[in-house]
Amino acid sequence: MAFENLKSTDPEVYEAVIKELEREQKNIVLIASENYASPAVLEVQGSVFTNKYAEGYPGRRYYGGCEYADVTESLAVGRAKQLFGADHVNVQPHSGSQANMAVLFSVLKPGDTILSMRLSHGGHLSHGASINFSGIFYKIVFYGVNRDTGYIDYEEIRRLALENKPKIILVGASAYSRTIDFSVFSDIAKESGAYLMADIAHIAGLVAAGLHPSPVPYADFVTTTTHKTLRGPRGGMIMCKAEYAKAIDKMIFPGIQGGPLVHVIAAKAVALKEALSPQFKDYQAMVIKNARKLAEELIKNGFKIFSGGTDNHLMLVDLNNKDITGKEAEEALGKAGITVNKNVIPYDERPATITSGIRLGTPCVTTRGMGETEIVEIAEIISSVIQNNNDYEAIGALRNRVETLCKRFPIY
Repeated sequence: MAFENLKSTDPEVYEAVIKELEREQKNIVLIASENYASPAVLEVQGSVFTNKYAEGYPGRRYYGGCEYADVTESLAVGRAKQLFGADHVNVQPHSGSQANMAVLFSVLKPGDTILSMRLSHGGHLSHGASINFSGIFYKIVFYGVNRDTGYIDYEEIRRLALENKPKIILVGASAYSRTIDFSVFSDIAKESGAYLMADIAHIAGLVAAGLHPSPVPYADFVTTTTHKTLRGPRGGMIMCKAEYAKAIDKMIFPGIQGGPLVHVIAAKAVALKEALSPQFKDYQAMVIKNARKLAEELIKNGFKIFSGGTDNHLMLVDLNNKDITGKEAEEALGKAGITVNKNVIPYDERPATITSGIRLGTPCVTTRGMGETEIVEIAEIISSVIQNNNDYEAIGALRNRVETLCKRFPIY
């Protein structure tokens, strides 16, 4: 990736790309929703498929010259079916949110009721937040986690479902660190007469590797992104039972999208092939091992991990006992070369712009090849940063430790 053409054509953008590469190389990224795509994924996403319009589906396009676009999309669909065991797959959604929109638009009418996880308890904007299309078009009933345990309360969800009779139950989270029991959600959906939709954007890689229960046997619809733990390009995907295939395809195109991004679909195909390898399963196992080690070490250093630990790739750190807000922690850690995001914790008394917590995840550091030894050091650095967040000299020394660690584990 020399970018010689970019360098001569647009020096300003070239400089931004080089600076971004430098930022990624020199920083420890613990944002749970980020990862590093492989060189092969990057190559095909920047390929000549960028030039191609391909409205429609393989064998049924509205443009000529789509024979090779058909090849890549068919490969992506076939690999996704093999990886997840799905009846039907649509790889055209531009994002996870658009995948969610397509499912909701395909079976709901405005004003219908959705039962989903509250954003402040670990849900997602597209699961019914009032400022999102999902909260604008539909009536939302929220469930959350138990204040004392931090776990999903399935009996409370059953009560809410039977009481409110939602048209669809949406299960999935962006900041929930425990295993989700999709079989229980399936039982609740059947009892209440609801569709079941699972959004596995965060845990898709773990599901693909067989390290988290799959919702595919239980849910009518399964949506995901293709980046995060799947380690592919930024994009979305829908899996569903065969009976809903026609409705889903029609809603993606021509319902809410026009031409698919063929270069991104090609990159999805490559990432899905990578996910079918034995090495990918080993990688996901290491992601979980690293996350559990990070939680364990932070607890040793006096941090409170919401729900007491993690079963997957992420955790929520409750900073209320550290005399620092999530925003302040994010800024201090950033100065030390550790990239995180501030995050509300369940029952947070601070607004989302400030927060009482941070969300941490291990996909990026694991992709770099870091293991439990490095995780112990990272936990030590995090603890020192939070303890000395106003000491610029101490932060500078910790930044040097981070850069030394990063040099040992280059991204590319």
